Amino acid sequence: MKQYKAYYPSEIGLLEIVATEESIISILFVDEKAGAATESLTQADLPSVMVACLTQVDEYFRGERQEFSLSLTPAGTDFQQTVWRQLITVPFGQTASYLEIARQIGNEKAVRAVGAANGQNPIVIIVPCHRIVGSNGQLTGYGGGLWRKAWLLNHEKRLSGQQLALF
Repeated sequence: MKQYKAYYPSEIGLLEIVATEESIISILFVDEKAGAATESLTQADLPSVMVACLTQVDEYFRGERQEFSLSLTPAGTDFQQTVWRQLITVPFGQTASYLEIARQIGNEKAVRAVGAANGQNPIVIIVPCHRIVGSNGQLTGYGGGLWRKAWLLNHEKRLSGQQLALF
């Protein structure tokens, strides 16, 4: 199955988007140098799902989009897939704790496993792992760095009319 890569230069770093003809496989923050070394494709070279993803991610960063409408096929275990589906239900501009996600998937004792699945999320922003915080409301781990997590949460809170958190 052919895969396509495209890069989106966001305000908080370069995003690498990987897709097939039908769906998005991953969106991850990457080193600027890695993206620059890769050949550049035009939109005409990309499948429509990739073009739609680039457009929607751009709208998100410009503050024009709060929900995504894309076909997603992240690779992961059944448990990870369950956690990632639950993450998508956390509304724009809001947060949930790892414990809340564990309860929502029906396994309150799986808090650490939920944290691990959250950390393995291959589709950042669209599967909003940045919206998951510790039970005390504090920011905890984020593969892209806590500064990015804070930026994303403040971006969403500002756009949803909520008071900015002081992290």
